[in-house]
Amino acid sequence: MADSTTPPDLQTAAEVIDLADRVVGKAVRHLAEIGGPDTHQVLGYDLAHAASGVATAKSLLDYANKGDIEARITCAFVADMIHDLITRLAGREHVWGLETAPLRDAHGFLATYRDPEFLSSLAETAGPRHLDDDMEMVQDTFRSFAANVIAPHAEHVHRTNADVPEEIVSGLAEIGAFGLSVPAEYGGYSEGGDDEYTAMVVATEELSRASLGIGGSLITRPEILTRALVKGGTEAQKQEWLPKLATAEVMPAVAVTEPDYGSDVAGIKVTATEAPGPGGAPGYVINGVKTWCTFGARADVLALLARTDPDRSKTHRGLSLFIVPKPRGDAHGFEFTQDPVAVDGGDRIGKMEGRPIDTIGYRGMHSYEIALEDWWVSADHLVGEAEGLGRGFYHQMEGFENGRLQTAARAVGVMQAAYESALDYAQNRNVFGTNIVDYQLTRAKLGRMAVVIQSARQFSYAVATLMAKGQGAMEASMVKAYVCKAAEWVTREAMQIHGGMGYAEEYTVSRLFVDARVLSIFEGADETLCLKVIARRLVADATTS
Repeated sequence: MADSTTPPDLQTAAEVIDLADRVVGKAVRHLAEIGGPDTHQVLGYDLAHAASGVATAKSLLDYANKGDIEARITCAFVADMIHDLITRLAGREHVWGLETAPLRDAHGFLATYRDPEFLSSLAETAGPRHLDDDMEMVQDTFRSFAANVIAPHAEHVHRTNADVPEEIVSGLAEIGAFGLSVPAEYGGYSEGGDDEYTAMVVATEELSRASLGIGGSLITRPEILTRALVKGGTEAQKQEWLPKLATAEVMPAVAVTEPDYGSDVAGIKVTATEAPGPGGAPGYVINGVKTWCTFGARADVLALLARTDPDRSKTHRGLSLFIVPKPRGDAHGFEFTQDPVAVDGGDRIGKMEGRPIDTIGYRGMHSYEIALEDWWVSADHLVGEAEGLGRGFYHQMEGFENGRLQTAARAVGVMQAAYESALDYAQNRNVFGTNIVDYQLTRAKLGRMAVVIQSARQFSYAVATLMAKGQGAMEASMVKAYVCKAAEWVTREAMQIHGGMGYAEEYTVSRLFVDARVLSIFEGADETLCLKVIARRLVADATTS
């Protein structure tokens, strides 16, 4: 029997990770040979998640060498990863192109580090984060703001479907939250280096720990537009927009998704057609409908992806990214008009109408369906101007890649809040004469929570370091896929530990549960992310290696 005295075995952990990696690699090569993930979707999906679990485990090996607790967490996670892999594989070995029980050599390790007593020993041990002094300061700053400013509003906003209080927006601007990725020469706080993305991850986790809807997600929209401008904007556009984004003078919403084209960004139909504006100024009129525009009413501009080439066979090569100014609107719906512009030989009045989409969670910022009719925008609002024509998809993806990493950080914050809530409740709730934290089942659940959360956090840090070096696009998708699914389990079990009170709105954990559900849907739906990004890349790498 394994327990708190069982020593961690890092050499075997590394061997088990290598075994899992080889099993997944062989299955990926088989997938490539039989037609790829578009044809064999179940296999492609399972392999994407399996590979993401293996990548998470690999990222923990450096962490494991920093202390005994770190090593225990690593061994527990590796065993958890292997268990998940076996569960996906069992009975489908023929589908994966593998022999029966290819992971049999890992069973001894699995028995030791999935033992209930070993997991129970980690129930109240979250493990150190090992941030350097600068990142500790970032953590302290954002944790303090989250606790003092965001948390007091979180439950009210959730239960009444209220708006994000302006004091949160202005307060985040004051502590530099919106300028973390804006280069210093444009009024932000980014000077490049390895810490740039890590600071964003640390800040996002702390804000999300207080509230996903009015904290952790607020800095994502400016981040997405910032990345697109830094990558593809003209110098004049950078000078114009980046300082305003850094100070929240301008708050953006992202308008990419359409009613008929969710994750299939390349298929969008909203058009931007050249048309002169006031005084004959060059520009475009935008027509069509966007949906799931989070913060669309409060936003001052939309980062809007539109089709500028009517030849739909060009798919993503015919798309351009626009910065579309708009007035601030009412959260319950809005309608704006512009002065007439000349279109097809006649004057037309531009119209923009927003309809809020009610959601079960993730409240405060609100999401909208926004219809645009002949809405005019000047040509200098096309990101990259002439050179940006047809490059919008690539500029948008520049922002979305980091958005996936940020979403993983948001998931970690939600999980951490759920774990802390469950642990506190378990330590104070007495059932059948015993505090429920002393029951083995409760402790095993809490132990797995602690392991999953710390592993997800450390993988997020590792991906942030890669992205700071211009790498890590694939890993950003992997960490998003793994962590967001994990958040659903952690928040569910945190709610379960609360028993009946977990279903009561007076306890925070009920909000965390419904908020966690959105994480596998936005910033790339889990199925699309796994099949179209992760599995495709795995297959491509397998066929070229």
